[in-house]
Amino acid sequence: MLSVEGLSVRFTDRFGAAMAVEDVSLSVERGEIHGLVGESGAGKSTIGAAIMGLLPAAGQVAAGRMTLGETDLRTLSPVAAHRLRGKRISMIFQDPQTSLNPLMTVEAQLIETILAHEEMTVEAARRRAIDLLEEIGIANAPARIRAYPHQFSGGMRQRVVIALALCSNPELIIADEPTTALDVAVQAQVLDLIRRLAKTRGVGFILITHDIGVIAQVSDRVTVLRDGRVMEQGPTPRVLGQPDHPYTKALMAAVPPLDRRLERFRLPRVPGEKMAQVEADKAREAEDWLMEETGSGPALDLSGITVRFRGERRGLFGPREDFTALDDVSLSVRAGTVMGLVGESGSGKSTLAKVIAALVQPAAGEMRLDGVALPPMRARRRADPSRRLVQMVFQDPYSSLNSRHRVLDVLSEPLWLYGLEPDAGRRDRLAHAMLALVGLPVAAADRYPHQFSGGQRQRIAVARALLSRPGLLLCDEPTSALDVSIQAQILNLLKDMQARFGLTTLFISHNLAVVRQMSDDIAVLKDGRLVETGRSEAFFAAPDATYSRDLLAQTPCTGQQF
Repeated sequence: MLSVEGLSVRFTDRFGAAMAVEDVSLSVERGEIHGLVGESGAGKSTIGAAIMGLLPAAGQVAAGRMTLGETDLRTLSPVAAHRLRGKRISMIFQDPQTSLNPLMTVEAQLIETILAHEEMTVEAARRRAIDLLEEIGIANAPARIRAYPHQFSGGMRQRVVIALALCSNPELIIADEPTTALDVAVQAQVLDLIRRLAKTRGVGFILITHDIGVIAQVSDRVTVLRDGRVMEQGPTPRVLGQPDHPYTKALMAAVPPLDRRLERFRLPRVPGEKMAQVEADKAREAEDWLMEETGSGPALDLSGITVRFRGERRGLFGPREDFTALDDVSLSVRAGTVMGLVGESGSGKSTLAKVIAALVQPAAGEMRLDGVALPPMRARRRADPSRRLVQMVFQDPYSSLNSRHRVLDVLSEPLWLYGLEPDAGRRDRLAHAMLALVGLPVAAADRYPHQFSGGQRQRIAVARALLSRPGLLLCDEPTSALDVSIQAQILNLLKDMQARFGLTTLFISHNLAVVRQMSDDIAVLKDGRLVETGRSEAFFAAPDATYSRDLLAQTPCTGQQF
């Protein structure tokens, strides 16, 4: 159905030209799921954008042939390409926040898309939109369809984007990290939906992801990419179970297991390859600076935290229906330990972190750091020490980084804001060193956030949080957008900081394998209520709650289980 032969994509700017994709060939049959896997910046999303004809102005297809059935995609006029997009090829983008119009309700966006491709009445389009939301797992769809994107959690926004891609019954769907923001329960639903669409409708899928478990669970064939080139390609069981290329073997070795806890993650190193000496020296400089302070992170105690959001008004003068996001949540994070917070999207995990970071005002409850009351949002002033001590890595790196600032400015800002480094030259050196520590080239400091892939932006967000030398780190899906190699690197860094610096961490993630590797204790949330808490190893050996057992059962397999 889809054939890509010798595809090369070149990006040009004022500094010159660079090949993002070089001589890539792949094919997708009807009903086949073809996985693209590799590190962030490997060219996965660029291949999808090239097929869709959505490359940015600086990018161009330098060579190759792309055909959808009998249609040559490279020869289409702009008008013909516009008609083809959405109707025959749909795309699920990596970042749902930037894929949805914040000024339109979900209902308006779904109906607009359906009517653009189908001949039907508005009421019929609305019924179909509700059916799509129910199909992809959004509860109370007739009411929730009237909400705006910001009123959904990250996982539910991603489900809305998937519904938009299904509106026109396309032949090919390019799914760019479709499960990144989803918990394991909803991820299982989405993957089942993808398999069902491929089987019953004959829809072909290109599944772009860094999650080896997702690739292992649903894809028929897989292509492993690195630096824009194909390293290995073939049937999924063979490539992941018995990889031939050293790079594929290295990737598989970095996948965290669910059945045991590792002291450290194994970094994927291809034999004979070494980090450039300059980058290695700068990474060590950042490590040394972070470890200059010694001590123990603060203990965090939460008591009776309740959060309510104002809902939509019933009619013009009707009452509002308030939504309770957190209902009387009490838990304690021991000093110098990692508390893993898990649960479905919409369970209140991110809301709880934002309450601690003074970004959401609770309706009730109390917070304490080492026994000292932590002011809520409206009472926490800029000069309060907790502003530096409590840092957060947000789930969506694109919206948490200032798009008008260079990465150098983004990273150096905490150093002068909190008075950690008065010398401007030293601030710049530390910013460059932190880039090397999180696996980005030092030259990336002069670029802007939009010039990076999703995984690379998340590394920048992690670097910014660490440069504040926090005592309490709130990690809201900090590695969900990272490939396994950089995930291993970042998690090793967090482990080192927690061990050597006594960092206290609240670690929110839907990846239970990562949570097992990182967490000393576990807390499980469902519908805004605390379901279960306990020691991590006891939880993974025998969870008490039925809901917790279901979460573990729905976790996809990893490469080690082939």
